[in-house]
Amino acid sequence: MPQSHFISSIFRKEVLDLSAYKVADAGGLIKLDAMENPYRWPEPVIKEWLDVIKEAEINRYPDPEARRLSATLKKIDGISGNLEMLLGNGSDEIIQLLLMALPTHAKVLSPSPGFVMYRQLSRCLGLDYIDIPLLSGDFDLDLPAMLEAIDKHQPSLIFLAYPNNPTGNLFSEISIRKIIEATPGLVVVDEAYAPFTDQSFIDVLGEYSNLLVMRTLSKLGLAGLRLGYIVGESSIIGELNKIRLPYNINTLTQITAEFALNNSDLFKQQTSQIRSERSRVLLEIRSIEGITTYPSEANFILFRTPPDKAASLFEMLKTKGILIKNLSPQGGLLLDCLRVTIGTPDENDAFLQALSSSFEQLNG
Repeated sequence: MPQSHFISSIFRKEVLDLSAYKVADAGGLIKLDAMENPYRWPEPVIKEWLDVIKEAEINRYPDPEARRLSATLKKIDGISGNLEMLLGNGSDEIIQLLLMALPTHAKVLSPSPGFVMYRQLSRCLGLDYIDIPLLSGDFDLDLPAMLEAIDKHQPSLIFLAYPNNPTGNLFSEISIRKIIEATPGLVVVDEAYAPFTDQSFIDVLGEYSNLLVMRTLSKLGLAGLRLGYIVGESSIIGELNKIRLPYNINTLTQITAEFALNNSDLFKQQTSQIRSERSRVLLEIRSIEGITTYPSEANFILFRTPPDKAASLFEMLKTKGILIKNLSPQGGLLLDCLRVTIGTPDENDAFLQALSSSFEQLNG
């Protein structure tokens, strides 16, 4: 039997129809493509951390409930009452758990453009994924279209990224509330970029029994740990815990995250610097005639080039040592769009210089 026939006989069609998630090689480049915190820990903090983790009993399985870490996160986020928390190996594992828990005929709904893993994992599991385009002017929710889709499809689960990835904006709070109230299933407000905005639905959790808020420590500055969490009513979290793999948060992640959260002043300082740099970079890009920028409440900026220039500009930046994200191949509202992560001041200066010279050369 030819290998292609063998493969098609083994794997589900939903898997065969997917494309693997690609991560660009950033070797030798200033990496501004993945929404990471660009700052390392100071040496004294690293030394203190090493003193902590050297006591880790890595010969033993980790705490399956990550109780100390969960308690710290609950305290930081003010989680109490009938609310509970589930930790995951990044937000991706939590998204997968949510989708795995749904019936095979379930429908999943989310605005578009949005976080690619909502669609990727839904389709991998054979679920009916429905995306509703955002408004073209400001990337806000098209509330009438969302409500119509909810009424028609009766989705079991809705994902709303807040701020949205890859556009960086906050959706209307009024629209989100109306969606929560109209939805027969669960609504997940994904707050991956919470450190870079003052808005949140954490305090709204007690108002709606079908609302869940998901967060991650990746954007805060702990991307290498792969730690995410979701908060909601204990009855819902209890069902998700049934399919969570045991020991999914390893010992070193638990200890390191606990240590980091107890050094919160360091992250507040870094976050403040990133937010300040975001404002500066946005103004600088906006000053380049021919490029359209969009407001951001995240640690990245989306901008649009003139028609059919995005790919060329992306490649020119790479030749000058700068890696950003080319979103134009996704088409739709992202046609001609590029996205840059906010780096250190020096990295941002290098990007801005390369962008200005490349754009001038492109239009020369």
